[in-house]
Amino acid sequence: MHPNEALIERFYRAFQARDAAGMGACYHPEVVFSDPVFPELRGRAAGAMWTMLCGRAKDLDLVFGDVHADDARGRAHWEARYTFSPTGRRVYNEIDAIFDFRDGLIARHVDRFDFWRWARQALGPTGWLLGWTPIMRDKVRSEARRGLDAFLQKQEGTAAGPQRATSR
Repeated sequence: MHPNEALIERFYRAFQARDAAGMGACYHPEVVFSDPVFPELRGRAAGAMWTMLCGRAKDLDLVFGDVHADDARGRAHWEARYTFSPTGRRVYNEIDAIFDFRDGLIARHVDRFDFWRWARQALGPTGWLLGWTPIMRDKVRSEARRGLDAFLQKQEGTAAGPQRATSR
């Protein structure tokens, strides 16, 4: 097995275990991630997205396969079943991923899936009627980014530790 195939497998095994730190360890510090919901996340934001999603994924069932890689590029297919927490609706999503590598780590990760199919499941009738439109895609992207930004702010606050009151 090529080392980059093993890297992809390590990434998805960590995902199956909801081990966001293990997933992040597979990423290059300057990684660029994109998918239909998060069109471009760089560096720390990409790892934070997985940390946020793994923390919320109470009933995630993930399988992966068709992993292939060489020195420069790789690909995999993965499938996820989970409850979309904002609506409580069950989702089955099929994703094709491509990867670029640098310094033995994932430098670019692109996930592709049918956004309208996802929206129909996750959002119900609204997704069925509007999931194919750029307006709905932009709304989902905006809400997802707002959630990630709030998560990042919370992480930064936690990393700073509790603030002590000072007296004069």
